[in-house]
Amino acid sequence: MRIYDPNQATLQALRGTNIELILGVPNGDLQSLTTPSTANDWVQNNIVAFSPAVHFRYIAVGNEVEPSDPASQYVLPALQNIYNALASANLGGESKVSTSVSASLLAQSYPPSAGSFGATSSTYITPIVSYLATTGAPLLVNVYPYFAYIGDPQNIRLDFALFTAQGTVFQDGALAYQNLFDAIVDAFYSALEAAGGANVEIVVSETGWPSTGEAAATVDNASTYYKNLINHVNDGTPKKPGKAMETYLFAMFDEDQKGPAETERHFGLFSPDKQP
Repeated sequence: MRIYDPNQATLQALRGTNIELILGVPNGDLQSLTTPSTANDWVQNNIVAFSPAVHFRYIAVGNEVEPSDPASQYVLPALQNIYNALASANLGGESKVSTSVSASLLAQSYPPSAGSFGATSSTYITPIVSYLATTGAPLLVNVYPYFAYIGDPQNIRLDFALFTAQGTVFQDGALAYQNLFDAIVDAFYSALEAAGGANVEIVVSETGWPSTGEAAATVDNASTYYKNLINHVNDGTPKKPGKAMETYLFAMFDEDQKGPAETERHFGLFSPDKQP
């Protein structure tokens, strides 16, 4: 599972469960973690204090930090300091340290073979990619065919976004694409290669479909998306056939106080009262 901050009650509840965890470092904490001693304290209080009873699979240092965000300058040094603090605590082999990004980092995503980060994103993400390549950590990517679809419904078919298209929707050289999820992931793989990170894997750290709120956001479409996604991710993508995609569903619960778009409150598999 994935949590977005080191909520102590949640970490306590995970003790002894064997549930592997992505633990998030909130964006607001990034600047303070550029100080090594602060990063060391963070690791001691939130990871060492719960290890090995809690399995920390990845530490996500920041979520969807944009290159234009003032916090972007802190992501890599905070990431490095968390990595070093884990190594000092002899937990370097237990947890991979990365950051979670959105598809907005891609300057070009179509066709997937031409995927690239572009000049604006490159100065931010390329040093991070280089660091992940040296540490063997994956890049965590939040993949949302829903947002791509509602952003361009004239050119993106709903069945392509929902994994329900019959046959190839478009051909990219030798690679045939039948769903948008694969196209987005492979565009990221192409961008990683162009940025010198050909050996960096991708973990899909969020994907989902809202159940209400605006166009195409229905319980039926959300159900179709999740079921087809779960059935599909073991197959890999056209660029990485047969390589199962580690993928996290967003989210467990509707977030009834989120916004501004109504759909933002309806990505949960459950309501806040735990009803499906």
